This record gives sequence, structure tokens and C-alpha cells, in this order.
Amino acid sequence: MVLNPGPSLVYMTGLHFHLSERPVVVIFLPGRDPIIILPELELEKIKHLAYEIQAFSYGEDPGSWEAAFKRGSEAAELKGKLIGVEPRQLRFLEFELLSNAAPNTQFISSEESLAKLRMYKDAVELAAMRTATEIAQHALQNTISQVKIGISERELAAELTLQLFRAGCNPEIPFSPIVSGGPNSANPHATPSERKLEMGDLLVIDWGASHNGYFSDITRTFSIGEVEAEFERIGQIVLAANTAGREAARPGVTAQLVDQAAREVIKQAGYGKYFTHRLGHGLGMEGHEAPYIRDGNLMVLEPGMTFTIEPGIYLPCRNGVRIEDDVVITDTGMECLTSLPREIEQLI
Repeated sequence: MVLNPGPSLVYMTGLHFHLSERPVVVIFLPGRDPIIILPELELEKIKHLAYEIQAFSYGEDPGSWEAAFKRGSEAAELKGKLIGVEPRQLRFLEFELLSNAAPNTQFISSEESLAKLRMYKDAVELAAMRTATEIAQHALQNTISQVKIGISERELAAELTLQLFRAGCNPEIPFSPIVSGGPNSANPHATPSERKLEMGDLLVIDWGASHNGYFSDITRTFSIGEVEAEFERIGQIVLAANTAGREAARPGVTAQLVDQAAREVIKQAGYGKYFTHRLGHGLGMEGHEAPYIRDGNLMVLEPGMTFTIEPGIYLPCRNGVRIEDDVVITDTGMECLTSLPREIEQLI
């Protein structure tokens, strides 16, 4: 298996590299120490590892990359081998260098194998995720006081980002906070705009924090003053769907069943076509990873799996609601990592 910089490489080695113009790969071999190909300026990172690794480095001249990849590939005896890679992570840059250095190789996806390793969180990983959740929740509580008529989505997102760092978030946040009000809240992945909050808006805030390389991902919805009766109703429906999803999540059930439990609440209320995405996604070193909580996924949930439960109703050009929690499957049921109130709170 060959990995380049990204969450899986950190998981497998503890090594952190930027995905930059300088290629870095680690080659994992059955029964042998790993091999790394990297720039000379990064050699300090591997000097005090708790395991053996064979290094092949190159200088600042890009013309030296090919020779380093050839030496590393020959040491790994890659020629003619079957090589697992991450399809969503390995760039054409590294792929071409590997292909040229080791002809007659066949590249296949190792995504499923890596997902099976990373999907089950141990006590250390869960502790990091709990802290990431606490940081995110603290940051939101320190941001809400800034909500007022006339503040823009972008201004509020900037304040939330600042509060995340003040609360102890690592420099890498899982994603830029989504802050969307009124008609924009009907877009699940809206980008904060210059639109200013108005009375009668629903305000969706989707944000997360990171701690020791692990993420949280939370969404809460608020009302700006009093809102139309229908908007209050969809808030209650989404809350009931979130509850149904959390209650369905336990070991031995499928990801599909959890999705269906929440989706059925929204469908029975007459808003099925306005719930436009899966119920949730895995969470850990990435904001989106396995398992995916969606219809058609027959994966059986097992202890240690962590994921989101985030039903929503989105009324185009009007308003939207989403309520998202982070959960972990335990030996006997489910633990919810998030603890903020889920009801639609009126802020003004």
C-alpha cells in the first residue's frame, strides 16, 4: 500500500506532512519496515520515530524526484506488484512518479481496508473527539451573544471561527462554519454571505472543532424573533426525527435502518421531499468518513463507530432547519457526544 500526506498517513504512521508541491509517499510492505520518499528538508521528522523506516530523499531540484522514487520503488520491489492506494487522496503527481519508477504495477483501491481500520475508535480517539465537541460547543455559546438584527452571515461566521480558536481548537478546523439565515438556510451547504439577519429568519449554524487530529461536527438552528407557524412546525419535526435517529442507533442494526427511522418521521409529517440528504456520515480524522448513514447502506453498526445524525427540512427560498449530533456506538447502545439543547431557540 502507498499513502501520501493525509489523515490515513497520520493514522498509520503518526507523521504529519503538508500536501504540497513536493511529493511525499510512504510504502507499506507485508512483513517489512515501511519505506518513505520525501524532501531532504523533512528528514528531521523521521529521526526519532518509535519504529524503523527506510528513507529515500531528494533535494530542491524537481529533476531529482524521479531518481528518489526509482530508488525507493526498487528497495520496495514494487515492479509488477499489486499496490493499494486511496483514490480520493493520491494525486496524479505521485501516481505518475510511482508508475514510471515501478513499471507493470497494478493500482487498486485500498479505501475499504483503511476505512475498516479507522472506523473503530479506541478510548484515546474518543477522548479527543469528546474534547473537540466541548470546544465547539463552548465556542458557539460565546458567539450567540453577538447575534443581532443586521449582522451578516459572514460576520457571524468570522466571530465563531475566532471563538473556536479561543476555546482551544487546533489550527486545522474541520470545515469553515456554515452560517445561513432565512432563504439561505434552505441550502444545506450554504456559504456565509453578506446577507444580514432579519426578523422571522431561521438561522442554521453548522460548525466543528478539532483536537489532537480528531473532529467534531454539530448543527443547531435558531429563530430570529418570532417565525411563521410552519417554520416552528418543521423545527419540531426535525427535532423528532433527530430523536428517532439517535434512539435507533445501536450495535447490531444497519446504517440504513437508522436513516430510515429518522426519515420516516419527516415523511409522515408530509415533508419527505424536503429532506434532501443522507441522515449522517462517519466522523473522526476527517469530517466525512465511513460509516455513511444512508438508505441502501447495509453495514451493521458496531461499537466504536462514530458518526453524525443530522436530519433537516429545507423549504426552497424560504427557511430551513437542521439539527446535528455526534454519536458513538457502544457495547450496549449509543453515546451522544453533543449536549447542547436541540430545540429551536429564539435569540431575539
